[in-house]
Amino acid sequence: AAENELDAAADALAAAFENYPWTRHVIPDDDYAWRLRELQLVYLRHAHAHGFVGVAGPADGVIAVLPPDAPDPAPAVVDRIVQLHGDRLGRLGDAADTPSEPDSWRIETVGVVPARQGQGLASDLIRFALAEGGRRGADRFALDTSDERNVRLYERHGFSVVSRVEPRDAPPVWSMSAVVGAAAPMNERTKT
Repeated sequence: AAENELDAAADALAAAFENYPWTRHVIPDDDYAWRLRELQLVYLRHAHAHGFVGVAGPADGVIAVLPPDAPDPAPAVVDRIVQLHGDRLGRLGDAADTPSEPDSWRIETVGVVPARQGQGLASDLIRFALAEGGRRGADRFALDTSDERNVRLYERHGFSVVSRVEPRDAPPVWSMSAVVGAAAPMNERTKT
């Protein structure tokens, strides 16, 4: 994605994650839609600067990927994240028991606007990420999800469940990883 596409990508992710169990858990109900969109934009800017962001169609679907050596967000960015999570900031630690994959590229987010879900865009985005990451030297990817339907989607693309954490009073979190051999061909519907 080009930098000028990040606002539209944040809108798409906000629509995709409106009812996602984890975002509902870690973002306050007060101004939820606004906070969700702002957090998506913050994370997309970080991924764009240090990894890559892909979009499908006119931002109908979005994926963001960070390499293992991506820096932590700058202090001002961390302050913004803290502000947006508000009194639910502590809930981010609810999945702290998930194992880390230190040498893996991380698929930080994949989202498709509701009107386009079920049309293969998420698969296009995942194939794109694996191919683009492979082009950049990645051979191992990791991700987390709080939706069991996503587990099956990622398994179709070579990911395996590493762990499942069920925090008390929080959605479950599946950690997944994949070792990627030859890069998959990129789809013309997806671009950086």
